[in-house]
Amino acid sequence: MSAVPRVLSIAGSDSGGGAGIQADLKAMARCGVHGMTAVTAVTAQNTVAVTAVHSLPAAVIVEQVRAVVEDIGVDAVKIGMVGSAEAVRAVSDSLDLVRPSPVVLDPVMVAESGARLLDPEAEQALRDLLLPRAAVVTPNLAEAAALAGAERGDPEGLARAVHRLGPAAVVVTGGHRDYAADVFFDGDRLEEIPGERYPVGAAHGSGCTHSSALAAGLARGMEPLEAARMAREVAGESVRDGLREIGRGAGPVNALGLGRS
Repeated sequence: MSAVPRVLSIAGSDSGGGAGIQADLKAMARCGVHGMTAVTAVTAQNTVAVTAVHSLPAAVIVEQVRAVVEDIGVDAVKIGMVGSAEAVRAVSDSLDLVRPSPVVLDPVMVAESGARLLDPEAEQALRDLLLPRAAVVTPNLAEAAALAGAERGDPEGLARAVHRLGPAAVVVTGGHRDYAADVFFDGDRLEEIPGERYPVGAAHGSGCTHSSALAAGLARGMEPLEAARMAREVAGESVRDGLREIGRGAGPVNALGLGRS
């Protein structure tokens, strides 16, 4: 391992800077690791809408990962927006290049509105190819239900159901619930990770921030539960300090504490 841990984000780009690889890099800097990226898709978006999405060719996704691995090295991986079944397969192929580095999977599947962001083929590919390779998967409540093929229920039951799909550990995040605690399950320990509830006027990118911070913790040698606790703290503070004056819609989280005196 290098003196500064190295974390690779495989995810989409958010032109508004609130989520995706832009949020990932900010969270990684906050956590003291060197962030790198392999872009899966380019989005045209701001705080109120996504107006266009362009998926990158599968070969380009794999080649980005190869270039990083061959020169810089990777201590942990965070996977975010993938988009299509073809991209899922490309990401799965690229993970062969980063072994044995731990993988954090943020399954970007369900929009804030409840709309599904992946078609059925892509969802199944994600379950089959990426979930079993994840050291930690970090769904919110809606995503956990979608992965498990279940109704939204208690987070503890959903964490167990997602764990049966193959990841080493699951964190069902609490940001979309009235009670903001995360639930961690690794097949043995079932732990609640409490956190403060903050106004959500500037929470865009909170999931990206959480999963990136968790990956940073693993890269720094933390055990998954310790990394999950740190990630909950970083994500919560980033929402608390969110940039509500940025844009006309939901402002971005503020992992770097910009504007604080």
